[in-house]
Amino acid sequence: MRVVIVTGGAAGIGRATALRFARGGYAVSAWDVDETGAAALVPELQKAGAPAAEGRKVDVTSAAAVDEAVAEVIARFGRIDVLVNNAGIVRDSQLVKWKDGAVVSTMSDGDFDKVISVNLRGVFNCTRAVAPSMIKQGSGVVLNASSVVGLYGNFGQTNYAATKAGVISFTQTWARELGKFGIRVNAVAPGFVATEIIKAMPEKVIAGMVAKTPVGRMGKPEDIAEAYFWLASDAAAFVHGTTLSVDGGLVLGT
Repeated sequence: MRVVIVTGGAAGIGRATALRFARGGYAVSAWDVDETGAAALVPELQKAGAPAAEGRKVDVTSAAAVDEAVAEVIARFGRIDVLVNNAGIVRDSQLVKWKDGAVVSTMSDGDFDKVISVNLRGVFNCTRAVAPSMIKQGSGVVLNASSVVGLYGNFGQTNYAATKAGVISFTQTWARELGKFGIRVNAVAPGFVATEIIKAMPEKVIAGMVAKTPVGRMGKPEDIAEAYFWLASDAAAFVHGTTLSVDGGLVLGT
């Protein structure tokens, strides 16, 4: 039985990814700070075909909580084959907003630190905790959520873009360190994806996103989930240390 951990699994891309792995026959451990959402996903995972499934409340910013959760997953399922580091947040603000010759606002220390803590330290905590068991079994796949903004930056996202660029460096570094143990490490860089957060934005903003995407639509969470599933599969056995853009050609349209 193959086992996958999906962080941020209760909604959006994480939920779609957990369900995709369930349909692929994986036992799924879905982690989220939303305990109710993670628990509600379990029957859906079972219906989708997961031989075993669980939803856990895990704060990825806490190394102790992550270490405990990893130990419990191994105790229950016996192994971890895939880790999808999907959990992430946004706290958007301009570095310095300037109007009429004066500073109107700046990005706060709190907003900067929170995004770094979840999006960067969380990925570090989870991978560090899972790696020893993968090393012992001589196999494993680590998949990290980057973003096109990690490649090219984005207005108002100093904190978020920095974390997503950092995740790419994590991916490249861990590919060098862990490849010799049979562990593949890759990242996915989504473009504009129609999650609940995005769909709540003004229609004008959404239309602007679509206009910048050459294929003429926003991505679906399932588009990203399919990329993760392929990267975890034997079909991608020689893909290692890369960042796969799944963006509908967004870079070409900007």
